[in-house]
Amino acid sequence: MIIYNAQLVFIPFMMKQLITIALAVLPLITQAQPKKQSLSDTALLEQVQKQTFRYFWNFAHPVSGLARERSNESFSYGNEVVTTGGSGFGIMAIIVAADRHWITRDEAVKRLLKITGFLWKADSYHGVFPHWLNGETGKMIPFSRKDDGGDLVETSFLMQGLLCVRQYFTANTPDEQNLRNQVTLLWEGVEWNWHTRGGMDLLYWHWSPNNGWSMNFELRGWNETLITYILGASSPKYAIDARVYHNCFAQSNHFKNGKSFYGITLPLGFDYGGPLFFAQYSFLGLDPRGLTDRYADYWQQNKNHTLINYTHCVRNPNHFKGYSERCWGLTASDNYEGYNAHSPDNDLGVITPTAALSSFPYTPEQSMKAVRYFYDSVGAKIWGDYGFTDAFSEQKNWYATSYLAIDQGPEIVMIENYRTGLLWKLFMSCPEVQSGLRKLDFKSPWLNGNEK
Repeated sequence: MIIYNAQLVFIPFMMKQLITIALAVLPLITQAQPKKQSLSDTALLEQVQKQTFRYFWNFAHPVSGLARERSNESFSYGNEVVTTGGSGFGIMAIIVAADRHWITRDEAVKRLLKITGFLWKADSYHGVFPHWLNGETGKMIPFSRKDDGGDLVETSFLMQGLLCVRQYFTANTPDEQNLRNQVTLLWEGVEWNWHTRGGMDLLYWHWSPNNGWSMNFELRGWNETLITYILGASSPKYAIDARVYHNCFAQSNHFKNGKSFYGITLPLGFDYGGPLFFAQYSFLGLDPRGLTDRYADYWQQNKNHTLINYTHCVRNPNHFKGYSERCWGLTASDNYEGYNAHSPDNDLGVITPTAALSSFPYTPEQSMKAVRYFYDSVGAKIWGDYGFTDAFSEQKNWYATSYLAIDQGPEIVMIENYRTGLLWKLFMSCPEVQSGLRKLDFKSPWLNGNEK
């Protein structure tokens, strides 16, 4: 008599079935999850730019087309908040996308017409836009209790982008002609000289119909606001006088430096240079190559600032985990505490990818090592739908999930300036900008017909 053990028979049978199923689906699993292939430097830069561009294309506000302030709703911003300055960076990114054929030229023009049409109806104050707008209604959203009016610096970032649009979309078609006309009207309507408070040799950041000049913030350098003076001097209708630049921006206790940090001389600015966005925001369009005035060589200023930042991270005096010649870059960003302007003398162990990526023109070898590290080594933790997330700290085992417009935009634009100089060529070709630079006594190859 044979007695069968049902359990013993069932177990080998199920194992066989599982093995059969596994063998059958293995090719499907392999196909769905391909092994990451090594990309060439050029292919990697293209991928970073293209993926990051999705922030300004896929994630743009559906009504206005403008860039959302950030990808999350921290600080009770809400879904409707769009940023004027960050949108200026995003507008430049749209030009890159059209030029690289990630989108069609017609798609770019239609999106840009949506943006300019929205801006024409949105709140502004003497032609100056607020820091934040409601992306659906165009109404001002206060940036702070008294910052509920015009923000001249954010407006300058926006106009930097719009002038590049006007110079790029030059086809003799109704849509492109309309786009150029709308940009020119917005640009010429900004009353830069209103922010001198009646002709003072000073330039002020904010004005509010409710609070007037009570924020009382003079634009003194060295910082990211150089572009505000360039555009203010360039305005065909509401220009500031050159003495405003020399008597305000160039006069402060942190304008001239001249000291050496890590063996690198810093012509202007705070000790150790401050956050790296100082070397980036004004220079998305303004070409620093060969740009000089009585105060500095701006290529040398920006390069040395970047090298000090890089060297600090390599030497790592605070012994933070992860810092190296491949993992560097300190600038303003989110962090494990909230938000801060990171720099060598305000180092919290937080690396912000945009710092190194937006430094490509100044430090191409060091920036390439950084993008390789961010993508190949940390990528699983910081690479997402819109490129690299805002920041990370290996010291704290903290990795941001957020994206910010003002950090994503410069990555696309400055990598493109490194690759082709596209945005520099467009902005520096503006006749008004060339006039403004001459007015402030700048020297540049673009002013001699010797552009690069």
